[in-house]
Parts: sequence; structure tokens; C-alpha cells
Amino acid sequence: MTELFSEKFRALVPQYFEDEWAEEDGLTEDELSEMLADKDFELPLALREFYRAVGATEDIMEAFHFFWDPDELEVEDGFLLFLEDEDEEYTWGMKADQLDVPDPIVWRRNNVRGEWQSEEGTFSEYVLDLFEWVFEENAED
Repeated sequence: MTELFSEKFRALVPQYFEDEWAEEDGLTEDELSEMLADKDFELPLALREFYRAVGATEDIMEAFHFFWDPDELEVEDGFLLFLEDEDEEYTWGMKADQLDVPDPIVWRRNNVRGEWQSEEGTFSEYVLDLFEWVFEENAED
């Protein structure tokens, strides 16, 4: 399988943690498959490669926002949920009917109102922008 997004996700480790990426930073294909065994949906390519690249790196998975472990993923309101903020005010997802798109658009739900709003960027764009915001914003403080 072609890895379209893996390099960018692997680059998060040296970029923000001043350490070389290692295979242990990501989940193996077997680990990922086992965690998804009881799910009735397929992950979009970008989300799969994210978990394979950095899904075992706690500093990334819990950096300001919390990426859900693959076995915690669920479809709700027609969206595959994958991320929430530390106060659980917002949850991010992608439309469940677009999971066959390699890099779907990310949407944010206001958990109080239950309203969804497009982030106007794909999963890979959103993730890379999120880490830039988290780490570079905090570096300035």
C-alpha cells in the first residue's frame, strides 16, 4: 500500500520532540487491526497512516487535545469521532459517508449545542495545523 501521509506524520516527532522517529512511535498493522476488529467501518487512509506513524506516542496523542485510540473510535450523528478537547466542549470527526475518501474534511461539533461546523481542511491538513498551533503557540509563552 502506498503511504501518502506517513512521512508528514512521522516528521512530527523530530519537529516537536527533538528525537528521531522510531517504529515504536506508531502502531503496527497487527495492533491497529486488532483494535479495529469489532468496528463496522474502515478508516480513511490519512487516519490509518496517522495511527501507524504516531499512534503509540502519548505526547502526540494527548497534546492539548486528545486523539481517541482506535478501539475508542465510534460513529455518532453520522460522523466518525476521533478527537476531543481537554474540556470536552468540542469533538472532531469526519462524515461517516466519506470514510472511503483518503483524506476527508474534518468537522467540529459543539457538544453543548450539538451543531457541526466544517474546519474547511482535510484530516492531514488539520492535524499538521493543530500541532503547529499547540507547540509553537506554547513555545511563545
